Amino acid sequence: MSRASKPYEIVERALSLSTADGCVVIADENSSANLRWAGNALTTNGVTRGRTLTVIATVDGAQGTASGVVTRSAVTADDLEPLVRAAEAAARGAGPAEDAQPLVSGVPASADFTEPPAKTGSDVFADFAPALGDAFARARSGGRELYGFANHEMTSTYLGSSTGVRLRHDQPNGTLELNAKSPDRTRSAWAGRATRDFKDVDPAALDTELARRLGWAERRIELPAGRYETLLPPTAVADLLIYQYWSASARDAAEGRTVFSRPGGGTRVGEKLSGLPLTLRSDPYAPGLESAPFVIAHASGDGDSVFDNGLPLAPTDWIAGGKLERLTATRHSAGLTGLPVAPAMDNLVLDGGGERSLDEMVAATTGRALLLTCLWYIREVDPATLLLTGLTRDGVYLVEDGEVVGEVNNFRFNESPVGLLSRASEAGRTEKTLPREWGDYFTRAAMPPLRVPDFHMSSVSRGV
Repeated sequence: MSRASKPYEIVERALSLSTADGCVVIADENSSANLRWAGNALTTNGVTRGRTLTVIATVDGAQGTASGVVTRSAVTADDLEPLVRAAEAAARGAGPAEDAQPLVSGVPASADFTEPPAKTGSDVFADFAPALGDAFARARSGGRELYGFANHEMTSTYLGSSTGVRLRHDQPNGTLELNAKSPDRTRSAWAGRATRDFKDVDPAALDTELARRLGWAERRIELPAGRYETLLPPTAVADLLIYQYWSASARDAAEGRTVFSRPGGGTRVGEKLSGLPLTLRSDPYAPGLESAPFVIAHASGDGDSVFDNGLPLAPTDWIAGGKLERLTATRHSAGLTGLPVAPAMDNLVLDGGGERSLDEMVAATTGRALLLTCLWYIREVDPATLLLTGLTRDGVYLVEDGEVVGEVNNFRFNESPVGLLSRASEAGRTEKTLPREWGDYFTRAAMPPLRVPDFHMSSVSRGV
């Protein structure tokens, strides 16, 4: 079996080699293209290709069903049978899998399962690259320097099983991060975008926004730590709520280990989390945020089960009208908790019904408030309250009576996203955004800006 072998043929061959009681094979065909730049000039570009094969073997025993998982890259014809045998050996050497369930079956096959994988290449930047060059020229004439990168990936996933599942999904994923700096490097501003194809990314508009923020930073104001009315942009809201989403396991909540655990036992499903009419949802068919419409699990963990591979996914409200509706649950954890099966998905949308843009929320501010650019180095402090800490980055601005009057120092914050939702006084217009902290792992998000009357800046940070 050569590198040129079609992915579906690899899946079929691996399944035919299996002697286990059950088998799932996942072939991921990946291609990527990237651009990098510094000081208003391109520095590198490249295109890559790769293939990864995951074999999941299940073995029935007197005590239950065990699973073994082996993943390898660049599998050749000579490697395929040893890979299958290694997965079977891992299953036979393991104890019964706690999350064991019958493998998924009865799912209609993807019509394009036998088609070649989708690919990306440098042509994805055909319109973006010239526009970026124009932005370099504008930045140069405006006395600022642009740094950053653009990356586009296409992953075609082929999933087959011994129970007849034959599914395929193509996932495009594009990210852009752009930094503008003053020539003396004392001022910095950041903007990021997530995209499927770079056709909806406007470098000129981003450069204009960054120039405005560098202008704000010409006046410097020192502020102490404390609680401030704060305007969180969509990227910061996304970073906080993605962490909340990752922490919303039904089993962990039922076992009393998370912020979604009810004192005295059970979970907080059904409780009101916000006075705003907030809806937090995932939808594999959300326009512009499309993700796999079935479970793809390369390993079992807190929120995933290899036994659920191929399970169809449907639009799901996690929070509806401010009330907690669902926690993520595999078939196994749903059985343990009595909650509905609700697998995690690869996109997240928060909608509060607001119509104001972030600029309009700034203009409507009375008194003092802080306007953030983004958050980074986010870490968990206390899972029981989901208290997170982290730092502000690339611009914190002071708003006074609807006008930005200058840049203030950076802060370390201590906040729980669940607490923020309960205290938020306004949600703006939802828009697609790139989470800066989690952009390597989770890019398909749409969030509104949020106004929080008492965001906790716990200490001053001297970082940029």
